[in-house]
Amino acid sequence: MPALACVDTAFVPPGYAFSGDSSLPTAGDVFMPASPNSAAASVVDSSCRWSSSLSASLYRIDGWGAPYFVANSSGNISVRPHGSDTMPHQDIDLLKIVKKVTDPKSSGGLGLQLPLIVRFPDVLKNRLECLQSAFDFAIQSQGYDSHYQGVYPVKCNQDRFVVEDIVRFGSPFRFGLEAGSKPEILLAMSCLCKGNPDAFLVCNGFKDAEYISLALLGRKLALNTLIVLEQEEELDLVIDLSQKMNVRPVIGLRAKLRTKHSGHFGSTSGEKGKFGLTTSQIVRVMRKLSQSGMLDCLQLLHFHIGSQIPSTPLLTDGVAEAAQLYCELVRLGANIKVIDIGGGLGIDYDGSKSGESDLSVAYTLEEYAEAVVASIRFVCDRRSVKHPAICSESGRAIVSHHSVLIFEAVSASSNVKPMAHRANPDDIQFLLESEEARANYEDLYAAVMRGDHKSCLLYVDELKQRCVEGFKDGVLSIEQLASVDGLCEWVLKAIGASDPVQTYNINLSLFTSIPDLWGIDQLFPIVPIHKLDQRPGARGILSDLTCDSDGIIDKFIGGETSLPLHEVDNNGGGGGGKYFLGMFLGGAYEEALGGVHNLFGGPSVVRVTQSDGPHSFAVTRAVPGQSSADVLRAMQHEPELLFQTLKHRAEELRHTKGGDDEGGEEEDDDDGDEFNDIANRLDRSFHNMPYLATEPASPSNSLSAAIDNLGFYYCDEDGFDYLSA
Repeated sequence: MPALACVDTAFVPPGYAFSGDSSLPTAGDVFMPASPNSAAASVVDSSCRWSSSLSASLYRIDGWGAPYFVANSSGNISVRPHGSDTMPHQDIDLLKIVKKVTDPKSSGGLGLQLPLIVRFPDVLKNRLECLQSAFDFAIQSQGYDSHYQGVYPVKCNQDRFVVEDIVRFGSPFRFGLEAGSKPEILLAMSCLCKGNPDAFLVCNGFKDAEYISLALLGRKLALNTLIVLEQEEELDLVIDLSQKMNVRPVIGLRAKLRTKHSGHFGSTSGEKGKFGLTTSQIVRVMRKLSQSGMLDCLQLLHFHIGSQIPSTPLLTDGVAEAAQLYCELVRLGANIKVIDIGGGLGIDYDGSKSGESDLSVAYTLEEYAEAVVASIRFVCDRRSVKHPAICSESGRAIVSHHSVLIFEAVSASSNVKPMAHRANPDDIQFLLESEEARANYEDLYAAVMRGDHKSCLLYVDELKQRCVEGFKDGVLSIEQLASVDGLCEWVLKAIGASDPVQTYNINLSLFTSIPDLWGIDQLFPIVPIHKLDQRPGARGILSDLTCDSDGIIDKFIGGETSLPLHEVDNNGGGGGGKYFLGMFLGGAYEEALGGVHNLFGGPSVVRVTQSDGPHSFAVTRAVPGQSSADVLRAMQHEPELLFQTLKHRAEELRHTKGGDDEGGEEEDDDDGDEFNDIANRLDRSFHNMPYLATEPASPSNSLSAAIDNLGFYYCDEDGFDYLSA
């Protein structure tokens, strides 16, 4: 039986060699992978036949991204800040933002480190206006005799500037806020002091006396607060405290509807949902209000079918049920004026426009508003009840698009690249030394020759398992095991059974920046923000920085288990440069839910507005990401004390070393320099971000410089100015 080394060269992929032709195999006859030639190792450059439009189709950008994200002619992702009303010269190139933000200050940049969140308040404004316009059109076209007046649930993103922007942008149409905790009601009350006085402040969530007192104080401050009863016993607190504080409350109640959807986001709806009152509880609440002479205080009905409602038939069913309940409350004498349909307005995470998954919705903003208005109008007209004002709590749909998370792929590894280990013939000689080993070897050879892929997989598995056992028993060396792994790898590649997927190591913590992906398997569009005019030459999964096996992304939109990506040179970039990826539609929940697993803190954040300057954008605010000191402090450590402890240890060792040595003044100077270097390095490490530094550390990054970096940056289209906090 000829050795595997004698396989016809037609079966040998480029870059591999065999030696010997004797029927009696020797060590030199055994298969030896040769060094790969450049043609086999390189990825074919097909960029001349590729285009940004093909990438847009590949990554579904035109589906999930419309009308805010496009692949431009330069091969980069552009943001269209005003949606479909954006003029061509107003497009904002994401790669240009990254360059401006990460370039050193000496080159006109901001010197911030990735990962980076880029906020676009213009997109936020457009989302608000589109939501309002959709309801205004539905109301006008259907002859609905009231108005739409929405609120933003601050739990979706409590960032100060996000909330303040929403209040400011929404003021012309009385857009308000929804709070679900005491800190949220405090920030909402403060922000609405600058908003429209008629804007709602809807107070949801579980309540104690202090929470209800804050809501009643809001009415004393001339804010339009509405206390929504989530539990029956909350009513007693409202009645008691309102009398003590001499405040006439405005009350709403949350109903548990029978309608619910079956997806993940529908788990908090229906009769067994976490929040709301049953029909029997609602009847008791009505009686108690009547007995207290406060039936006129009940002015709002609230319900929630579930987040990310997939289709309008389900929406129509739930709204119709709630409208019927609304009419019953009117019949029972309530002074009810508002129906709050809660959240549920979904977004299309995967671009499929499907109503069959949690990742998409089968309707537009306009169709959603039309279904809501039509359902309420139909029920109220049938019952001869005046049309109520319509409120919604559409947080996800408002803020998801306005924020982009940008991070870097710093390296990639693959199991299918030609082996770096060049086997020595002696390392594989053992395969021919026993009858059992020789039989396994001949079986593998025969399977390869006849193209029997199934048997090849079986024999490769048996060979590897036998050799691993030999290694565990101390019979085989690590070199021998590596050579067997190389042989098996070549066989799998030759029969097309090897895994072509590479692992891209990203400078990011999933647990900090994309916690929903880990916690509830929520998928977001992830796309290279550049090189889209080049054909992706690999497929990859993403592995984050944390020391946690769950810190990996191996599920992507479209049901994919890997992502088309460009080759990375393992020196921090693709094709000789950095390789940047963006996670889109993550403006809701991710920042608030993120933790500090492995003590990786929050990313840098910039606020970017459209500008008529040469770059079409202006960075109006920039905040560096959390430093190591920041995240240590968040876990009750005292960075200053830690630094002093380490500095003191260095000082002790310096004196100990000085006492042992008999050197002169020159050695003392050297010791002093070494001590200062240690102190400076520790100082920089405390005040730098915990993420990988892909640029060399600046020697001037001292404590004072790090403290300076805690300030905020502002710039306009003509340049960048630094302003201290």
